[in-house]
Amino acid sequence: MPTPVNVGPVRFGASDLAWILGPCVIESLDLCRQVAERLKATGLPFVFKASFDKANRSSRGAVRGPGLDEGLKVLETIRREFRVPVTTDIHETTQAAEVAEVVDLLQIPAFLCRQTDLLLAAAETGKPVNVKKGQFLAPWDMKNVIGKLDGAAGVLLTERGSTFGYNNLVVDMRGIDVMRELGAPVVFDATHSVQRPGGLGAATGGDRRFVAVLSRAAAAAGVDAFFMETHPDPDRAPCDGPNMIPLDELPALARRLIRIRQAASEA
Repeated sequence: MPTPVNVGPVRFGASDLAWILGPCVIESLDLCRQVAERLKATGLPFVFKASFDKANRSSRGAVRGPGLDEGLKVLETIRREFRVPVTTDIHETTQAAEVAEVVDLLQIPAFLCRQTDLLLAAAETGKPVNVKKGQFLAPWDMKNVIGKLDGAAGVLLTERGSTFGYNNLVVDMRGIDVMRELGAPVVFDATHSVQRPGGLGAATGGDRRFVAVLSRAAAAAGVDAFFMETHPDPDRAPCDGPNMIPLDELPALARRLIRIRQAASEA
């Protein structure tokens, strides 16, 4: 069984589902406030997520975010005003300590999940670390990732699909069980799993209609938490719009997943 990980008041790996929720990128403080307020009203135990920099983009002209300094100010404000834990990605070793002063959970992007120095720097902060499994790794390969994170205040592993040919991802639900057996709570990234990397030529595409389908399967497989990006108007979002869930639709989906997860636990 996974060792539970506490991120502020949110407990990952307990009997109840935990959640990592928020927009893809920090568009503005107002947008983040709007999303955080709606999420807080759901009563879900969640960590607020938004990226200060989307460093891995399909093209040079893609929206990246406000950058480290401005992004951390926004996350600090959300954390203080809404009294919720926050998380964001780090991409370079030099960012780890500074970001850890603000956030409750450090996130390692999938493409960087084997970057030893980055993992060591994250662990040295003493914060919990969430590592997204690379699209190129088998679930059992994440054992070595965990081994690099000695000193972190807990490790989460996130499933976000595996490369399947060109511009496509598939999710092997067996991986949830495999990674849980490594001792870490497993998060299912429901929105990035429906991406079509580079599928729009100069941008990543996706198909959000499959978010609910894959999420139901993950809940039945016994996943510990869900990662979902959400936005009031995904079709107008500057980043990952095709994958994000409309904010109005998230509460109903969450309630359904909670029921499925409870039924799976009782089976």
